[in-house]
Amino acid sequence: MTYRPERRIAFGPPLRQQAVSFVYLTLAVALTSVIVYGQHAPAGSALFRYVVEGDSSRVVPSSVCAIILMCSAVAAVLREQMRGVILHPEGIDVRELLSLGIPRVRRFHWSQIDRVFVPAAEAKQAKTIRLDLWDGTRTWLPDVARAGELGMMLERVALARAIPIEGGSGLVDDLGNPLGD
Repeated sequence: MTYRPERRIAFGPPLRQQAVSFVYLTLAVALTSVIVYGQHAPAGSALFRYVVEGDSSRVVPSSVCAIILMCSAVAAVLREQMRGVILHPEGIDVRELLSLGIPRVRRFHWSQIDRVFVPAAEAKQAKTIRLDLWDGTRTWLPDVARAGELGMMLERVALARAIPIEGGSGLVDDLGNPLGD
């Protein structure tokens, strides 16, 4: 009987990759707040004149622009959440975004993986985890927020399933045996 993770564990993208979409969401919330305040501002204020009275000469009203902007910002944040790695009992799911935001999910069963490369924890440069597959191809897992935890879990699965490991964190398991060596 080989080792299988008990449940699905998701590893999302790091915060530095999500920062742009969160800044966009923050600006969209701020602009939408200004538009909503302008619609409820006193009738003689400059903001009321610009938002409400200016809408009579515009092709698209400011409230419609605010709705489109908020939907676009929320979609950008949700699109960023579609990236990452999921470990589950049957294998690994790699979620990526192609051009124009088209998502792609690649599934690898544990039996398809011939070798796992996990960079050392003390490595200075940002390396990613690599999987060597049964057909001779290699695939690199995308950067994730908890890369160390993902590496440890992959080491444990590989050790239990007799999948060779390159690199590794130098950690030991519960019995004191080295992981990844």
